[in-house]
Amino acid sequence: MKLYIKYMVSIRCKILVKAALDGLGIRYGAIELGEVELKESLTPEQKVELQKLLKNAALELIEDKRAVLIEKIKKVVVEMVHYSDEPPKSNFSDFLTEKLDYDYNYLAGLFSEVTGTTIEHFIISHKIEKAKELLLYDELNLTEISYKLNYSSVAHLSNQFKKVTGLTPTYFKKLKQHKSRIELEKL
Repeated sequence: MKLYIKYMVSIRCKILVKAALDGLGIRYGAIELGEVELKESLTPEQKVELQKLLKNAALELIEDKRAVLIEKIKKVVVEMVHYSDEPPKSNFSDFLTEKLDYDYNYLAGLFSEVTGTTIEHFIISHKIEKAKELLLYDELNLTEISYKLNYSSVAHLSNQFKKVTGLTPTYFKKLKQHKSRIELEKL
């Protein structure tokens, strides 16, 4: 049995879910971003208790099929932008279609309808947050960051960065405002 969990977008979230499951004595297999493979079905009591624990951690169980698909889209984006060392070999629409086995137009329409934003804007938000992180770490130059985030050029990254943040990447780096970063769960 699989559980789908909303807002589970970081390693910290995985640790919280693992602790909740362990605390309730629920046997599980793999824990991935947004989903958990259970070894047995939950009792109604376990489900209620798990929902309470998840809610305390600002997470929630998803049971609606459309919401599950939205979370899967978000998971693919988060993994691609934040946890992958290589950009996808194909464009993102093909990559998403391949990963989720749905037509991209369907996914894009559903995502926009449910979230009020486009998949493209969601990806851009995450790419800019990752760019902020990489700029603050000061280990890569702007050319390396633009390559790592699959931008066609430094100019393209800089233009999107300024459009989203109001600052150039260089100016942002000079400011080193750690408070200007947004938690992944809030994107």
